[in-house]
Amino acid sequence: MKITTLDINNPLWNETLSKLNHDVYHLPEYVKLDSQRTNTKPEAFLLEDGDNIFFAPYLLRSCSDIVTGETSDLYDVISPYGYSGILMNEAAMSNPEFPDFALIQFKQQLKQRGVCSAFLRLHPILGEKFSQVFQTDPLTKSGQTVSIDLNLSEEQIWAKTRRGHQSTINKCMRLGLSAKIVPYADFIDEFIDIYEETMNRVKAKDSYYFSRDYFKGLLNLGDQVHLGVVESESQIVCVCLFFESCGIVQAHLGGTRTEFLKQSPFNLLLHHTRLWAKDRGNTYLHIGGGVGGNKDNLYTFKSGFSKQRHDFLTLRSVVNNAKYDDLLEFRANSVNKSVEELIQSEFFPAYRAS
Repeated sequence: MKITTLDINNPLWNETLSKLNHDVYHLPEYVKLDSQRTNTKPEAFLLEDGDNIFFAPYLLRSCSDIVTGETSDLYDVISPYGYSGILMNEAAMSNPEFPDFALIQFKQQLKQRGVCSAFLRLHPILGEKFSQVFQTDPLTKSGQTVSIDLNLSEEQIWAKTRRGHQSTINKCMRLGLSAKIVPYADFIDEFIDIYEETMNRVKAKDSYYFSRDYFKGLLNLGDQVHLGVVESESQIVCVCLFFESCGIVQAHLGGTRTEFLKQSPFNLLLHHTRLWAKDRGNTYLHIGGGVGGNKDNLYTFKSGFSKQRHDFLTLRSVVNNAKYDDLLEFRANSVNKSVEELIQSEFFPAYRAS
């Protein structure tokens, strides 16, 4: 058995990913980019035992904003923005004892580093069987996501599209709107402008705003990031970033200009992208779920493009019970709440509940 804590410059990171089905969210370039945004340290845990591989990228976050003094050297672990989490190869998944064993080793390694809790968002497609293989530390179902099965024929994909969406797509084309995939680098300014306009319109939480440095940093992903746009008379009215890796095309961030909301151009964009992704030989177009995993209006919109669903699972693990309780008590006192009230919020870790 070999355990390694990887930094983003360790060539073993990419070497390991070459043996595993993975998403862009697992790449060291992406994890580094999100660490810069969140002021955290990018790392990955790797356990190799014979043919079995367990890999988990994460961000190491200081708890000094929760409490100062003797416990200021405490940390917690979170996933980068998006669907990253744990990866295992087929051999590991087929071994009934390995997943729990590897997770225990992961938690012990974190505990030695001063980590008191870990919150990981698992990939709805790559981690689809995880609820069956992890027994000692059950995963939490945090919602559902939607993907489009690109193995279906174009006719079958269209037939599984909600009739209202079909009508909207046809209407967009009658109005002369056109969708296409363009180089992200050439239209980054338009993308940022439309994305920020959308976030302002929906009064999004601060966590959904990203700096220009973040958006420019995505250029380092090279040909694994694509920009889909819809144009009306040469004006870009709708945008979405898509990642592509190991047969999965992933919708990342997008938006629509307010003045074109009535035309619903995002319907046309997703329709075009699923056919584009299929032509490139991909298996899934994963368009995600609702805000915070909720079955809200966004989820309802996405669910109209496909009947294929995935459970969105999260790992919510207390690594050091004593230190976790200390942080929980300190937080409760600082916000004038009881420990029980923080726990009942269902936010994890509870000591970061607002």
